[in-house]
Amino acid sequence: MDSHRLELDLHQLDLRFASSRLVDPQAVARIGQSIERCGQIVPCIVVAAPGGAGADPRVLVDGYRRVAALRRLGRDTASVEQWTCGLAEAVLGVLARAQDRSFAIIEEALLLRELMQGQGLSQQDLARRCGRDVSWVSRRLQLLSGLPDAALAAVRTGKLSSWAANRVVVPLARANPVHADCLLAALAASPLSTRELQCWFAHYQQAAQTVRDRMVGDPRLFLDALRANDEERAGERLRDGPEGECIVDLRCLEAVIARLTDRAAALQSVPPALTAAVPRLWSAIDVLTIAIDRGDALDPG
Repeated sequence: MDSHRLELDLHQLDLRFASSRLVDPQAVARIGQSIERCGQIVPCIVVAAPGGAGADPRVLVDGYRRVAALRRLGRDTASVEQWTCGLAEAVLGVLARAQDRSFAIIEEALLLRELMQGQGLSQQDLARRCGRDVSWVSRRLQLLSGLPDAALAAVRTGKLSSWAANRVVVPLARANPVHADCLLAALAASPLSTRELQCWFAHYQQAAQTVRDRMVGDPRLFLDALRANDEERAGERLRDGPEGECIVDLRCLEAVIARLTDRAAALQSVPPALTAAVPRLWSAIDVLTIAIDRGDALDPG
């Protein structure tokens, strides 16, 4: 694209795409350190505001973290590369140069949605003009489908990962919007890591309704209680040693055999596969009995 370099006062920048960028204080700090050492090497990308000319504000298309870093350093100007194309072409051009600038997937989705809503472009237009296929555009727009505004805000500010938003919050919002709102409110007060949220959601899916109501109200408390229970069980295993583990396993076998007995009694006819399995069970019990009588460890082979 035709362009020229210039220095612009920061107040001349139109930051209309700020809401399409993820907030990353650590990245801003790293960029600030680089600028302080070496100056601003990579220019920001701007275009003239639609309908504007001359000294009118330029729309900042790419370089939001660089601008944040410059402000953090107390600088008043930014080195920019002004493209002579229109706004939509500039945004699509930046998206097409993904190998030069690594966007988060949700940032790409937000920019694409902005172009559809603000510039009236179709998915086919977006795909063709940024050198992608329609399925690439569709997959990114689907990330925003069903994502509550509170979850999107949490992703932008770094309090919620894109993975957690789409794998936990979106399905939860579809199944129970009230629980999704409660979870997001709780996460705003006490954020969880992606791994913690994944663990929480796995237990939520298996929990009874009354338990779920408590889980969404204070997910941190639930995880703390879960961790305490795990530590208590680990302490019991350490205290009881392998002998205790053997006793627990034997009790589990007793329970399984009791359950099988009840089910077998309810069968109208005994299938051959079940009858054939009984000798193998007796053989396994004989091996176990001999091992216990000898006091030897059971050979798993």
